[in-house]
Amino acid sequence: MRAAQIAQYAADLPRATAFYTDLFGAPPVASFDPPGLVFFDLGGQRLLLEEGAPSALHYYLVDDIDATVARLRAAGAAITGEPHVIFAHVDDTLGPAGTQEIQAFVRDSEGNLVGLVEQRRLP
Repeated sequence: MRAAQIAQYAADLPRATAFYTDLFGAPPVASFDPPGLVFFDLGGQRLLLEEGAPSALHYYLVDDIDATVARLRAAGAAITGEPHVIFAHVDDTLGPAGTQEIQAFVRDSEGNLVGLVEQRRLP
C-alpha cells in the first residue's frame, strides 16, 4: 500500500500554486476551476491544493536543504525552523544507513507548515 494523495489548504490557489511550483521546480499537472483544484505529481503521489482542504503537515525530500531554505527565504517565505540534525540513520529502517536526517520548516504562502528533509552522508 502507498499513499495516493495529500490534500492541502489553499485560500488563494494562484498564490499557493506559485509557491509549490517554486518549491518543486515543476508546474502542476492539472487544474480544475471550478471547483478550484490544483494537482502536483510527486513521483506518483498527488498533492491537491484546494480551499476546502484542512491544513496538513507534510515533509519533502530535497537534495540540498541549505540551498532550498535560502531560495525560499529569498522568495519571501517564513522559515520557522532552520536546518538542523534530527538523528543519524544507523540502519536502513527510516533512511539510508550512514546518513543524517536534517530537517527545516517553512510556512507556505497560505500559512501551512511544510517540512523539508535532507538525508546527508555522515561526515
